Amino acid sequence: MTDWVLNLIDAGGYWGIFLLMVLENIFPPIPSELIMGIGGIRVGQGHMDMSLLLLVGTLGTTVGNYFWYMVGRLLGFERLKPVVDRYGRWATMEWKDVEALDRLFEKYGQAAVFVFRFLPVFRTMISLPAGLFRMGAIRFLLWTAAGALVWNLVLAYAGYLLGYHFSEIDKYVGPVATLCVVGAIVAYLWRLFTWKPTPNER
Repeated sequence: MTDWVLNLIDAGGYWGIFLLMVLENIFPPIPSELIMGIGGIRVGQGHMDMSLLLLVGTLGTTVGNYFWYMVGRLLGFERLKPVVDRYGRWATMEWKDVEALDRLFEKYGQAAVFVFRFLPVFRTMISLPAGLFRMGAIRFLLWTAAGALVWNLVLAYAGYLLGYHFSEIDKYVGPVATLCVVGAIVAYLWRLFTWKPTPNER
């Protein structure tokens, strides 16, 4: 994957960065760490400008997240009830849980969208509930862009400072991301097998 990302960046320049960052947020297996890290290396080599790199990287991240936000908006909060009533067992939730999440997102949604930008896998997943629970589009875009800018800044400067040694970061980032995914799966399976619906709602 590294060679493919590198070739696309070298062939497409800033457009390549933008496209990769859009795809990274629609198909999470493409790592933003690698994309922005290579961009930072190219800045150090004099082939890119840091300000433009951060601009296109942040725009790409925001557009990719907006895709999942719109999926949530189109599905709609109201349409969730029959789905939850029928398949809630597999989601380990009842409608009252969805309503609680709605209230929680109304109160802390902006902070969640910002903070989740720094977490592997979850930084894309947070966009779906933002749309489902009707977070305002402007607020969503602003907080997504703010979180993305901070994260991209860290990654790009790491690539700029470390040069080709940046690839060694993958030795740590890869296992951490894998651990997060495995942990989420284990937690889901545990909840699935131990979850029981509220008696008076069945």
